[in-house]
Amino acid sequence: MTMSRPTSGSAVLAWMPWVAMTVVAVTDVWAGPDVGFLPLVSLGPAFASLVGGWRRTALIGAVALTLTVALGLYDGLFEGRRGLTACLSVAGVTGAGLAAAVIRERREAELASVRSIAEAAQRVLLRPVPRTVGPLRMAVSYTSAIAEARIGGDLYEVVASPYGVRVIVGDVQGKGLTAVETAAVVLGAFREAAHDEPDLVKLGDRLERSLSRELEGEKFVTAVLAEIAAGGEVAFLNLGHPAPMVVRADGTVDFAEPSSYAPPLGLGMPGVDGPQQYRVGFLPGDQLLLYTDGVTEARDGNGAFYPLADRAHLLGEPDAHQALEALREDLSEHAAGPPHDDAAMLLVRHQGGPPAGGRPRSSP
Repeated sequence: MTMSRPTSGSAVLAWMPWVAMTVVAVTDVWAGPDVGFLPLVSLGPAFASLVGGWRRTALIGAVALTLTVALGLYDGLFEGRRGLTACLSVAGVTGAGLAAAVIRERREAELASVRSIAEAAQRVLLRPVPRTVGPLRMAVSYTSAIAEARIGGDLYEVVASPYGVRVIVGDVQGKGLTAVETAAVVLGAFREAAHDEPDLVKLGDRLERSLSRELEGEKFVTAVLAEIAAGGEVAFLNLGHPAPMVVRADGTVDFAEPSSYAPPLGLGMPGVDGPQQYRVGFLPGDQLLLYTDGVTEARDGNGAFYPLADRAHLLGEPDAHQALEALREDLSEHAAGPPHDDAAMLLVRHQGGPPAGGRPRSSP
């Protein structure tokens, strides 16, 4: 887990109490008591309550009250009501700041607890893919469209089955907790069925049946299933999902388009005119990128979509994880502002030799 670092904005706010009190004190001494700046010393504890804890707020409040008393005596304000009024102003703001700091600390503790639970859910839902399965090298990237979130509606998984290495990348309609729950259903069904079903069509039917029991209304999940076995080919089953990109050893780029797209999961009829799997060559030196539409539909400031095929050269890095990170950073630079959709990418490299767990099978 990556620890968060203080932002530059938080660092500025941390210094603001001292800066504010210093400016008010210098101005009061230089301009004299007639300006009436003394009550502004209360800006110190007010700023402290924004980022500091209650102890720091109390400390700065005490310093502010001491400074107010000192300046009030220096200016002779306690001969009338102005000195007492300034002290009461600082004390009142300090009290309000203490209450705000306590409430904020409690909320931050609750948020930290929720984040820890979300990270635990991420490890269960989106488990790290294996770096190596036989001759295959794999890397994954996930960017959530929801600020501070680690998971969303995109999903991926890799399973080494008796029939070959099976992969799924999918995109749940919608966002939020409902999308996460749907993704959990799909992934749970895939992890079980990938070991049992003899081909991708039956695997897709199994996912459809599992999802149809859970979905309500007209929600759906687009997905692409891939099976990499011996024979120099990869089989696909595309359920309304963007076509995977295949980068050949010589640098040429192909998109594994199906002859016809099948309905997404949740909108199809299992076993009746269902989707058909298809195959494309996948030889040593080739790379396979499965992704969600959050990648190809990312727009720049001029409204242009991300040119994925033109960026395939970024996958030339020797290390698969560094290559995918270079592509993710380029995607982030292309997009104008924060992402509007989740973006998942799964890279599979064929280093040579038959995939583990696979066995030769004739094409359908």
